[in-house]
Amino acid sequence: MFFSLIEKRRSIRKFKSLPIEKEKIDTIIEAALRSPSSRGFNPWRFIVVDRPELLDSLSKAKPHGATFLKDAPLGIVVCGDESKTDVWVEDTSIATIFIQLAAHSLGLGSCWIQIRNREHNHNKSAELYIREILNIPENFRVESMIAIGYPDENKNPHPKESLEMEKVFWNGFEK
Repeated sequence: MFFSLIEKRRSIRKFKSLPIEKEKIDTIIEAALRSPSSRGFNPWRFIVVDRPELLDSLSKAKPHGATFLKDAPLGIVVCGDESKTDVWVEDTSIATIFIQLAAHSLGLGSCWIQIRNREHNHNKSAELYIREILNIPENFRVESMIAIGYPDENKNPHPKESLEMEKVFWNGFEK
């Protein structure tokens, strides 16, 4: 089941204008809260966004790679408490992929939107832009946003032959 899930999961940027059932959202959130965390610190916070006007504002967080969020029925902003652990980036990244895999397992599509270290414009970071919109406290960093919805595009799985096996080494790094 797991290999089927990871073989078929693709980044989806076009969504049908259908609402997502509350039970599915609850399952996705449960998956996020069950994600592994270094030393069990669980530094993450998840902001679930389903208001169209907020999704539209968040879709403008950075110049490229976020506009499709405005057409998604659901977005989740993944934050990490950097005062709790030095590995908040890793913990929030793991939680982000758990959200994506849970969404895919429920028949939904999703796409990761990188926020940390991205600019909104020359004067403001994407993170600060989002922090202001959602009233996020300063000790919480924004790692990512995930657009989620029923897919309105079909993407074939990447063929096994396209996997870059030359990047895998055994018992040491070889050139």
